[in-house]
Amino acid sequence: MDSVHRVIAALAAVAGMTACNSSKPAASAAAAGAGAGPVTYVADLQPLNTSTTGLQTSGEARIVVNGDSLTITTNVKGVAPGMTHLQHFHGFADNRDAICPTAAADTNHDGVIDIHETEPMVGVTMVPFTSDPVSMQIVTNTYPTAGADGSYTYSKTVSLAALDSAFKKTFNGSDLDIAGRVVMIHGIPDSTKLKSSVSSLGDIPAQVTIPIACGKLVKQGN
Repeated sequence: MDSVHRVIAALAAVAGMTACNSSKPAASAAAAGAGAGPVTYVADLQPLNTSTTGLQTSGEARIVVNGDSLTITTNVKGVAPGMTHLQHFHGFADNRDAICPTAAADTNHDGVIDIHETEPMVGVTMVPFTSDPVSMQIVTNTYPTAGADGSYTYSKTVSLAALDSAFKKTFNGSDLDIAGRVVMIHGIPDSTKLKSSVSSLGDIPAQVTIPIACGKLVKQGN
């Protein structure tokens, strides 16, 4: 199993973790989809770990709900070219707000915010942005691969009802609740040197799991 597949398997285990007591009423995406007209959520992706990675990863993630249609789109630039990049939305199963990690997340003060250090702020891996988000399968080889210019575009439309049902099954009845989740982009070349203090999942190289961009999904308009 290669490093990307090993990290995907480990992230699947992380996604099984749950958080405790809710501090925010859930706003069901399925309920939003039942309303008139499309509802749009946008995450402005901002770079993370730039001093270590040498990357200035940025872009936008957009989720549009229109009736039973849910379309996920990501436009990302400043990533390692020719490399598959894991991308998901993360959050807490109790539907409290997730936030993108700040410098304060670097609790061991090694200059890198690693995957473990993000968890108190971003929560767990939830919905994968792959060829089949409804499957909720973190283990897959269908994440996007960046082109030679270090950018990629991803778009996928699924049934809102199907995704909501799969999400509830995976997270013990929790609502999809798109607003308040964060989108994370991961991955730098294997050749990038990292300090031994930068942790990862199991024996997976930290280069695969290191977060390189994050943005909070915010509902647009009223």
